[in-house]
Amino acid sequence: MSHPSSHPRRIGVFDSGFGGLTVLEAMLRQLPAAEFLYLGDTARLPYGAKSRETVARYAVSSAEFLLAQGAEYLVIACNTASALALDAIRAAVPVPVLGVVETGANAAQTHSRSGDVMVIATAATVESHAYLAACRERKLRAIEKACPLLVPLVEEGWIDHPVTREVLNIYFSELLDQARVAALEPDTLLLGCTHYPLLRRQIENALPRSIRVIDSAEVTAAQVAASVRVPGGGATPPAPHFFATDSPEKFRRLGSRFLGQPIHHVELIDLESSTPG
Repeated sequence: MSHPSSHPRRIGVFDSGFGGLTVLEAMLRQLPAAEFLYLGDTARLPYGAKSRETVARYAVSSAEFLLAQGAEYLVIACNTASALALDAIRAAVPVPVLGVVETGANAAQTHSRSGDVMVIATAATVESHAYLAACRERKLRAIEKACPLLVPLVEEGWIDHPVTREVLNIYFSELLDQARVAALEPDTLLLGCTHYPLLRRQIENALPRSIRVIDSAEVTAAQVAASVRVPGGGATPPAPHFFATDSPEKFRRLGSRFLGQPIHHVELIDLESSTPG
């Protein structure tokens, strides 16, 4: 993996949809001098229903598009693509690539005292066992739980809704029972989906206070900020440039909620015409 510049100013961020905007929001705060390109592959989501080979093909085409736009550093702000396609992306592009699975596992290793970690994610990410493998590599014991209802609740805007709170209570009751059966004493919860940071306050309220919640968006942004040196002192960087492969108006409307600020323009692009197969 080559590093074309020790001072990358233009950072590409990729997700299958909207969730990666939580990562972008955190990076905008932590790297205010950088220029960002964000691509949501909305025409081909959800990635979770696709094979590893298909996810890799889609993700590589998105990475190559961002590279063609001048990205000097890539952040894969998609748990499914990070779990299934990170090696393929790194082999395909000559710039540094960071995925959200490894950043989350790094943070868990830093913060867990018991060495026991819980992970909540989508069904596809859990079935990949990417977090389980990453935690084991770092000598952590981990249990995973799929929480398939959380993404549609977030996209519906039911952030602080009684139904969402009840769903979280049920999921965490089951997860803590799973931990007891496994004789684990978890002190850390990894949010293994980039939609979940929008529910962080509700998640923390549903858990014992002894369990620390690790937000994949925040820790990914922190790792990017620690690994790149964006030169400051020049002109103010332009606003992020947003690309989507389908429904730019929906992306603009829904994406503004994830980013926490208005998205005024989204450019529609077609990756299929350049993707074989």
